[in-house]
Amino acid sequence: METAASMSNGAGPVYEQKEETLSPEDLSEMLAAGTKVVHEKAENTQFVKDFLRGRIRKELFKLGAVALYYTYKAMEEEIESNKDHPHFAPLYFPVELHRHEALARDLEYFYGPDWESQVSCSQATQCYVDRIHQVGQEDPVLLVAHAYTRYMGDLSGGQVLKKVAQRALKLPPTGEGLEFYQFDAIHSAKAFKQLYRSRMNELELDVETKKRLVDEAIKAFHFNMEVFEELEEMGKTIQEDVLDAGMPVHGTMDGDISKCPYYAAKMAASGGTAYICQMAMAVLRHPTGQVLCATWFAALAGLAAWYLM
Repeated sequence: METAASMSNGAGPVYEQKEETLSPEDLSEMLAAGTKVVHEKAENTQFVKDFLRGRIRKELFKLGAVALYYTYKAMEEEIESNKDHPHFAPLYFPVELHRHEALARDLEYFYGPDWESQVSCSQATQCYVDRIHQVGQEDPVLLVAHAYTRYMGDLSGGQVLKKVAQRALKLPPTGEGLEFYQFDAIHSAKAFKQLYRSRMNELELDVETKKRLVDEAIKAFHFNMEVFEELEEMGKTIQEDVLDAGMPVHGTMDGDISKCPYYAAKMAASGGTAYICQMAMAVLRHPTGQVLCATWFAALAGLAAWYLM
């Protein structure tokens, strides 16, 4: 059962979700289980790994925002067209979730007032966009899979990723250029995700339709991976120093293997608590140690959030 309580500041409702018993036949459980493998593959693309490590090229980050803009614009156009469809209406949360306007403001920050004349939809992104329009017009129930894949991922660890990008790209602390990550109308991501899952599970769908939704969610992950791979290829043509907000990696140790985070993790696993404490303090004293910890927590939070979906 869901309840809504108004915030005293008038910012909007906070959704409180009571604990519910889930079954393997629930749509949220089928989606989480069915997309587990492809989700792990998406997390291990080079673009995503570099982002989590804080190694971000500004021009590549901007191109990523462009791809997201076209993706969300297409998805939210189709959501608006199908907002009264019985299989999507319960998941219609435009104030809380819609992102394309926030992305437009981010692009204006990066490119200036005439940003629309400077950007274009890439080939991989266009394939993703075309599929979203196709399902919205021909089989609207499949929009549930695309909304699930994007919005639930955005709500998992998004604030930590925002901080990583903010520090790595030296963006203003007031949030310009990163509005995509800010969900002002959602006061508890955990509670909202519980509500969203509950709404999905209450949709009147037969088993065959649920299986089609799992297949479509897998396709959505593949479209995202193709965009990531395309961005990696684009990055090879960009002449720009990498802005590194991460810890040193192999090749930059000056001969001291103890500086390698992989060696540190191995020693911590096999050594005693004294070594662990020593390394923890060393990392936190490092100018970029907080970012390293933040990125690790982002990755772990993201995995945990998806597995609990």
